[in-house]
Amino acid sequence: MGRIFKERTSVDEALRLFLESISPLRHTEEVPLEACAGRVLAEAVVSGRDVPHYRRAAMDGYAVRASDTPGASPANPVLLQLSESIEEGTSMWVHTGAALPEGADAVVMVEDTVTAGDLVEIRAQVYPGRNVGQIGEDIKREDLVFEEGHLLRPCDAAVLASLGLDRVKVFRKPVVAVIPTGDELVSRETAGEVPPPGMVLETNGLMTALYVSRWGGIPRYTGIVPDHPESIKEAVEANLDADMILLSGGTSVGKRDHSPEVVESLGKLLIHGVGVSPGKPTALGIIDKIPVVCLPGYPVAGLVALYFFVRPGIRKLGSIPEVPEIVLRKRLAAKISSKIGYVNFIRVVFEGDKVRPLMGKAGVLSSVAKADGYVLVPENVEGYEEGQEVNVFLIE
Repeated sequence: MGRIFKERTSVDEALRLFLESISPLRHTEEVPLEACAGRVLAEAVVSGRDVPHYRRAAMDGYAVRASDTPGASPANPVLLQLSESIEEGTSMWVHTGAALPEGADAVVMVEDTVTAGDLVEIRAQVYPGRNVGQIGEDIKREDLVFEEGHLLRPCDAAVLASLGLDRVKVFRKPVVAVIPTGDELVSRETAGEVPPPGMVLETNGLMTALYVSRWGGIPRYTGIVPDHPESIKEAVEANLDADMILLSGGTSVGKRDHSPEVVESLGKLLIHGVGVSPGKPTALGIIDKIPVVCLPGYPVAGLVALYFFVRPGIRKLGSIPEVPEIVLRKRLAAKISSKIGYVNFIRVVFEGDKVRPLMGKAGVLSSVAKADGYVLVPENVEGYEEGQEVNVFLIE
């Protein structure tokens, strides 16, 4: 395995090979609108009705015939009779959203009127259609409302509800098995006790499962698996009904690092060793058409592998469209040093209108919690100077 690890692959090439081996899931399900936000439409939505389906008042005021208001102004008001119906010389009070009375073709805002008994002074001329919502003004019958593959938002749910829908067909979320490995790991069920020296609470699996959920997958968080090839193999085989498998830990080339060789024994190991720092020991593979990512055990390195490979992998599996990341342009408050030949993931904190790098080790997870964002230094760049303007990505 040492030979494969030394064949370090660029991030772009590793991602290309990984995504090429993934086929999007096409299984669908129907969900209620209350649960549709963040889901991906599995079919186009075509409107079966006009919205609104009636002419409605767009303002509080008086429904009128526009032909009764020529020349109306504060200095020259037009007097109209209050009535229960609209005909020449009459008007009727309407609330915003109310159906426009038959015979009316405009609404005079209440601010442009004065009432006196059963008469209304109209102090503004209106034209036909003024302050009126027409039939189909929002959506017309047979309009294409959303295309297949649209990522639904809460506002989209409201639009679907306005069409009379209460459920919608979406792509099924990918099920992602999260398998933490390591003899040194202790279950968080014992979190009230301090583990003995050499033992640590299992936290990478928790972080991984939460990111899987955040990015549109369904995490299946398993128990801790010992650093034994057969144990890891059994855990993988028990989760071959998942859509993706994530092995946390055991990815380097030490005596207790067995995850990549297990992947190779069960399927195809695509990559072991990526040109990213931290995160070099990341391994990528395929078992029975199921994508597998071996995440480094160091927390920050594992996080980098999640960002670079797991997130795009889940998106492809779930047909989830790319959402542009928020990128800020900031000046550096201090110099950044980086390794040539690696994409460097540099954690930063905001300092006013600048950012300052946090130089923590890959095993110090709190350095991510303290960070506001990160800067990516390309593999052919030897760091950035203080005062230089850089792209800053927010940490989710």
